[in-house]
Amino acid sequence: MTGRIDLHHHLFPPTGLVGRTMRALMERTGWTNSPVTTWTPEKSVEFMDQAGIRTAVLSLPNDMEQAAPMAERRAFAREVNTLAAEIVDTHPGRFGFFAHLPTPTDIDGALEELRHACDVLGADGVTLTNVYGTGEDAFSLGDKAFEPLWAELDRRNAVVFVHGEQTPGHNRAPNRFLPVPVSEVGNETYKAAADLVTSGRKRQYPNARIILSHSGGSTPYLAARVAGLAQLLGCELTPEEIIEDFRTFYYETALSGFETNLVALESFVPPEQIMFGTDFPAVPPNVAGWYTNNVDDYFADRNEHLRQVMSGNAERLLPRIAAWGADARG
Repeated sequence: MTGRIDLHHHLFPPTGLVGRTMRALMERTGWTNSPVTTWTPEKSVEFMDQAGIRTAVLSLPNDMEQAAPMAERRAFAREVNTLAAEIVDTHPGRFGFFAHLPTPTDIDGALEELRHACDVLGADGVTLTNVYGTGEDAFSLGDKAFEPLWAELDRRNAVVFVHGEQTPGHNRAPNRFLPVPVSEVGNETYKAAADLVTSGRKRQYPNARIILSHSGGSTPYLAARVAGLAQLLGCELTPEEIIEDFRTFYYETALSGFETNLVALESFVPPEQIMFGTDFPAVPPNVAGWYTNNVDDYFADRNEHLRQVMSGNAERLLPRIAAWGADARG
């Protein structure tokens, strides 16, 4: 299939502040066989052409720079967003981008970069992670500290791409085949969804349209656990309201394109809330291709559903990318 829109596609510049931070992250998380250290926009275009991807939306997992001083975190975000905007301009119609924000506990820095990225650079949305900081100093997305950010995202009807955090768990990895990106990130994405629902933020700021990476990780399977048990701990939402709010997220298929996952998603959310992603270049083309082929096979006898997952649903969320598609179709 051609004309796909890849909502989960990273930019990993190998030089400068971002490059240094990326190499440190890979070493810390055990993700040592990834091709990210040699990434260029041209390599993305080559992969996209092979995979039938018309447009990829660039993003960078957030809070890689959490240990840096405030000024450096702000400079980091500006470097990422400026580079992303330059790539969009240099490759017309092939890329959009979700803006990277400085650690939002620096709320003034986050709001300023949000304004600059969206109003000056033309970002298609923003990317957030589920938690900022570690241990007792960690702030999850539903924390009151982030209310000014959510209020602004809600006011803008912003698209928010949520990626699970890359922080190692308390215990070491079980073995070398299960580093942080394999064993932790999917559950971190679920914790983001559960936090936003049970804290009331999802209901409080309904105009922020949130995409959960990796099919929401374990969200479709654990949402009912939250719904049934949160009331025991004093959550004001009923089980039915909790499930209802979980069903308002969007879900993309990066590293989760598999029949079991897709059956769960289709039984959990409307079909227009399922979209396509690859996670390139965090994974090489053959790995991204395996998941993509699984999605193609799952929808093989439903061409219209496949088209909506691969492009139509994303076009409804992202008007600039929809316009580029209309231009390409003539």
